[in-house]
Amino acid sequence: METVPIQMPDGSTVPVRLLGAAGTHRHPVTPDAPRPAVVIVPGLGVPGGYYESVARDLAARGFDTAIGELRGNGDSRPEPDADSSYGYHELVSVDFPAIFQVVRNRFPQSTPYLLGHSIGGQLSVLYAARIRGRLGGLILVASGTPYHRGFRGLSGPGMLLGTAAVALTAGVAGYWPGDRIGGPAGFGRQSRVLISDWARLARTGRFVPMGADIDYEERIGRLKLPVLSITMTGDEIAPAASAAHLVRKLPAAEVTTWTQPERLGHNGWIRECGSTVDRVERWLRDR
Repeated sequence: METVPIQMPDGSTVPVRLLGAAGTHRHPVTPDAPRPAVVIVPGLGVPGGYYESVARDLAARGFDTAIGELRGNGDSRPEPDADSSYGYHELVSVDFPAIFQVVRNRFPQSTPYLLGHSIGGQLSVLYAARIRGRLGGLILVASGTPYHRGFRGLSGPGMLLGTAAVALTAGVAGYWPGDRIGGPAGFGRQSRVLISDWARLARTGRFVPMGADIDYEERIGRLKLPVLSITMTGDEIAPAASAAHLVRKLPAAEVTTWTQPERLGHNGWIRECGSTVDRVERWLRDR
């Protein structure tokens, strides 16, 4: 697997992992029917390297693959601190275009599809809205919104209060110290602006990231592209109602939904990816 480092305007270095297709493709690859290139966007606090088994499985099935690290996560350097001021908007307006330039250079004849896990799915939707859908499609895995009304029972108020508390802590500390106080479920150390955007989404149910230069909600509503939304059984972070809230923002899109019957939870599908990649492959072959 090849790794290409990208330097961002704030001096951060973000690696992009690339793996060319190793398997056969059912359809002949022609200018009118190019090979898909699946670009994986990680969940919050999940290192890009954790998805290498997913990328290898996709490549073995005949798809070019790439993994784009989220700034400040995994092998990206440096870790977020009080000087970090990037959020949803900067990630999709600065980082994603740089990642996609690397992907286009490496796989110039392939059509890119975004596979976003968790918050990676949210960011993928925002990026698609920015570029007006110039993608083959979106694959949202265990991805919804943290909007508190998308959670049942006490989970809803818990999400609202929890995200507010995390945002308050990040504002006081200058960054979210999830690597110290959150344990494995703390989403790692994160920029305070990113956490603020996430908490605002949990409170309002709308994508209004800090510094936005477009109306993301309006653009998302006009997206016309294929979308596969995969919900994980046993996922308490992105349950079915949370995933449904995200896809309801895409009324003009061609949305296909599927629930993974195995109880793999929010992250377990990454290590046991076979059946999930089976479903992704079938969807991609039908494009």
